[in-house]
Amino acid sequence: MVSVLNTVDTGHEDMIHDAEMDYYGLRLATCSSDNSVKIFDLKNGTQTLTADLKGHYGPVWQVAWSHPKFGNLLASCSYDRKVIIWKESGEWSKIYEYSSHDSSVNSVAWAPHEFGLMLACGSSDGSLSILYHSADTGTWEARKIPGAHTIGCNAVSWCPAMTPNPAFDTSMKERQCIVKRLVTGGCDNLVKIWKEDGDRWIEEAKLEVHSDWVRDVAWAPSIGLPRSTIASCSQDRRVVIWTSDDNVTWTPTVLHTFGDVVWNVSWSLTGNILAVSGGDNQVSLWRENNEGQWTCISEVNKGQGQIAGNEQRAL
Repeated sequence: MVSVLNTVDTGHEDMIHDAEMDYYGLRLATCSSDNSVKIFDLKNGTQTLTADLKGHYGPVWQVAWSHPKFGNLLASCSYDRKVIIWKESGEWSKIYEYSSHDSSVNSVAWAPHEFGLMLACGSSDGSLSILYHSADTGTWEARKIPGAHTIGCNAVSWCPAMTPNPAFDTSMKERQCIVKRLVTGGCDNLVKIWKEDGDRWIEEAKLEVHSDWVRDVAWAPSIGLPRSTIASCSQDRRVVIWTSDDNVTWTPTVLHTFGDVVWNVSWSLTGNILAVSGGDNQVSLWRENNEGQWTCISEVNKGQGQIAGNEQRAL
């Protein structure tokens, strides 16, 4: 069973839209409609506010921690059309601001550290931006995919660095190849797979099952199996599990049809348990059994005053 170990009083003055633990689980970042990002140290079941970051001028939808090999970096995105990258060097400060989107930026996600320091950003203007950091010059470069999703992009997630490659089939080791891919979900009811091809990004697959806006997507961590798995959720109240042996042909399985809109999906570190949260005010955990069927193994009410979903994004 899932149980609530601790409740964090963040002090936010409005709805909280996201809360993310860092790589080691020692820090928590939260963001809110009060336009702020807050960072807490977590020790012995207690939390201490260490930073209250002001820089956005609209609701902040999402935050994302980078891998610690790049230092303490945090990205945030907002209705104000901006992406801000924050860094801790004694104190937290803004080191980069990206403001080339024409509407709300709804989702940010750091690439696997094997790819280098890269950030994907999805926006209500329908475009997707990939931010690259040069270690040599210390500068940032942006590549934009215009028209990635009609009406708007709501969510983005990176594939693991090591994924099946159909070009090799002689051994498991050779079948693992570093290819930069990511998955997005949008207001066009589509899930899309994107692949880096030289200095541009191309649409590799368009997945059509959902009948309403796709609110979140999550590419499962690699656990050594020669198969890729993606979860998507939608306002159509369904969660879909997509599987592929070659990252080109994808097979959908409807995990469950819920009683309300589904806002978020998130994989466990081992990639075998999926957390689902939505408008029914519950978080449920799902696992695939040996027969390939997905079953609910636990659920818990989120409770009044706890984290809200991304229901206000992309409006």
